[in-house]
Amino acid sequence: MNDILKLGQVETYISQYHILQGISFEAKVGAVSVLLGRNGAGKTTTLRTIMGLTPAAKGSVVFDGKDISKMAPYEIANHGIGYVPENQGIFAELTVEENMRVAIRKETESVMQKQDYILELFPDLKKFWKKHGGNLSGGQKQMLAMARAFVNDSKLLLIDEPSKGLAPIVIEKVMEAITEMKKHTSILLVEQNFMMASRIGDTYTLIDDGRTVQSGTMEMLIEDEQLKRKYLGIG
Repeated sequence: MNDILKLGQVETYISQYHILQGISFEAKVGAVSVLLGRNGAGKTTTLRTIMGLTPAAKGSVVFDGKDISKMAPYEIANHGIGYVPENQGIFAELTVEENMRVAIRKETESVMQKQDYILELFPDLKKFWKKHGGNLSGGQKQMLAMARAFVNDSKLLLIDEPSKGLAPIVIEKVMEAITEMKKHTSILLVEQNFMMASRIGDTYTLIDDGRTVQSGTMEMLIEDEQLKRKYLGIG
């Protein structure tokens, strides 16, 4: 399986703080790659670094064969990376329809067909098409955030903590959606919910204190009780 994304010894600062101190891993084409680690390990900063929002001070970020580490966020998006931030990033005062419209970079026939497909994948969005984003439930906001990133012809989606604050029944719907989205794009997922991560992830990378600890297949991590206990606090 080919790599869609490869980070090599990435270091990132936020103000004077040295947050990422050596992050290296690969995300595979057509797979769900999961970043795991305790709170404060550097997972969100890793996604923001890939997206150019907190640029790398050292190291390389290679996407689809091209080093994007010095590009602006809009250039990275145009190259084919979609981003779903932890706070979802939807516009509360805009309707679902308007949120989708502003997310579309170019109204090609394939993108408009993708939107129709998305409304089948997320029926609540179709139901509340004219409803303001701020009036949606937590689960519906998460679905809208993922739909906005997915609607363009992106080769990779970065999704940060999609299960955060959601009820178990809604998490199941989010898992089903991500599994379906994987048929069309590669996904790099940050997720604290290990049950969810282990069920939909193909590969994992463990991060601790801004450094990569270990990467491998999700099956290997599921069986490694010592690794889970030491770095995730579960066993």
